[in-house]
Amino acid sequence: MTPAELSRTVLHAVCRAVEDGALRAPVPESVSVERPRPGGCGDYATNVALRLAGPAGQRPRAVAELLGRRIAEVPGIAGIEITGPGFLNITLDAGAQQALVREVLERGSKYGWIAPTGAIAQPGYRADVRAAVTADALRRILVSQGTLVRTSCEGVADPAWAELRVRVEAQGGRRYLPADVTPVPAEEGARELLQRLGPDATRWALLRPAGHDHPSAGEELLTQHESNPLFKIQYACSRSRALTRNAAQLHFDSAPETHVDAAVLTTAVGDYPAVLAGAARHRAPDRLARHLESTADSLLAFQHTVLPIGDEKPLAAHRSRLALAEAAGTVLAGGLSLLGISAPEYL
Repeated sequence: MTPAELSRTVLHAVCRAVEDGALRAPVPESVSVERPRPGGCGDYATNVALRLAGPAGQRPRAVAELLGRRIAEVPGIAGIEITGPGFLNITLDAGAQQALVREVLERGSKYGWIAPTGAIAQPGYRADVRAAVTADALRRILVSQGTLVRTSCEGVADPAWAELRVRVEAQGGRRYLPADVTPVPAEEGARELLQRLGPDATRWALLRPAGHDHPSAGEELLTQHESNPLFKIQYACSRSRALTRNAAQLHFDSAPETHVDAAVLTTAVGDYPAVLAGAARHRAPDRLARHLESTADSLLAFQHTVLPIGDEKPLAAHRSRLALAEAAGTVLAGGLSLLGISAPEYL
């Protein structure tokens, strides 16, 4: 069970409690789960009982006990413990991490995508380079979330946008809706940015900041160092592939056979579908960019544990670590693709 699935499980428990009349409170739009803080236990924790106690007119611990009984009935949940004033601490069944990694490796670049929903979106954008790149990334993300998308530019497209991998579908008088993709414009045009930075760094510079923030397009985006977030993500992605090649030279491959003690990296991989859903819902590609940064940080901190050291023979633990690293690399490559940025095999 991924963190996103667990969040939905907790939310479903709230809905059932409200429907049964056991809990008289408004159902929240979403429920967050996170790693337990000091004093907590289990795999994940949520403060939903504390949020609902006031509106329900009950003690937080009573609400936690009510929800805990319902959550404990769900397959994949090994146990529930209540700590502090009413925090729900959730322990998952053994094998949850392995199941997550298997799902990622089986689905590959389509991990986090959902089936077509029948929803239609027609985002319009101004005729400037940042709006065009943002609309293009938004189109890719919305498609991954089952939405049929048709973008329209309210002016005349710049021919240089094609070099930035922007697909122009409708422009000028054929626009579908008034522009609603309106990030703060870049100070330079597409041709100037391309000449200085190239397509990958230009797209990153325009997509990484939130739409209301000014983009930063300095020469540091070309630095091949982990201080450059774009390079770090692409490097981490290439490192995951290098680990697979190195393992093959040592005559073993990946297999999620055992649990790997890498909670932060596992959470980053498991949260990816929810991040895509949030980026689509809020029309915010920068959310995906930030998640790729944190995933890359976690993978680069983890990579040193993957391969055997010295005369050590490959064990089930090494195969499982390699599988988790490959899953993280899959998330990075898939996320970069949705941002329209390349994921080099070698770097």
